[in-house]
Amino acid sequence: MNKYLEIIKNSYTGYWNYLKQSVLFELNWENYFYGLILISFVVWGLELIFPWRKKQPIFRKDFWLDIFYMFFNFFILNLIVLIALSNTSEQLLNDFLSIFNLSVSSFQLFEINSLHYILRLFIFFIIIDFIQWFTHTLLHKYEFLWNFHKVHHSVKEMGFAAHLRYHWMEPVVYNSMKYIPLAIMGGFTAKDVAIIHFFNITIGHLNHANINWDYGFLKYILNNPKMHIWHHAKELPKERKKGVNFGITLSIWDYLFKTNYIPHNGRDIEIGFEGDDTFPKDFISQELYPLKK
Repeated sequence: MNKYLEIIKNSYTGYWNYLKQSVLFELNWENYFYGLILISFVVWGLELIFPWRKKQPIFRKDFWLDIFYMFFNFFILNLIVLIALSNTSEQLLNDFLSIFNLSVSSFQLFEINSLHYILRLFIFFIIIDFIQWFTHTLLHKYEFLWNFHKVHHSVKEMGFAAHLRYHWMEPVVYNSMKYIPLAIMGGFTAKDVAIIHFFNITIGHLNHANINWDYGFLKYILNNPKMHIWHHAKELPKERKKGVNFGITLSIWDYLFKTNYIPHNGRDIEIGFEGDDTFPKDFISQELYPLKK
């Protein structure tokens, strides 16, 4: 028990020290704090220069709520629960496997760090994105998970910060789904994770932004605002009621698995979900909503 308490303690102190170093500019490429701020300002600037819905206010509906969600989910949530939970769960799994003289590394199929750097990044990116696409389909398919995912779909006007409005349970589900596949491939460096993470955050911000872009022929590879708006559509055909356009960064999975849906220009469609008029409007109530359900 003392071992686990020590892990939890070190998780809190370690991440707190990381946050302080980030804010004080003591980190370089791994500084997620200012990286997120920089990406957000750039994409927000693009919204102002290339607005798709020209009548949408600069400070759209729930703009400040989404800004709070962005920093809460990206940093505070890690501090109060996710890092400690992740490290403790990893140790519990290793302790369980040790009963059978095994460890997580026992299931490693190959050492990805032995591959060329570009190939390693590409494999890491593709696998992560597919797992996230598949997990996203589950959030829409099962009522229990959908109740958590409703927080993200409660957005009523799209903008870059809507990207990170989600319930704290979602990263628990996503990270659980990613853990075993990544363990099988072997270790990735912190720099690998940072590069892919910043790219994914940028595309995610753009997907939710009020920008009149679809990237031309690249729309069949990369998710984009004109495609993702339909993922948030309040009304969908009966056969599509469980959702469409689940791509996180890549759109190619939706085209491959026939979950793509862009019937026409979706600039002015209503977004949300059935019954969202009674969905809580404040942060605390939205966090508690799935637990009450």
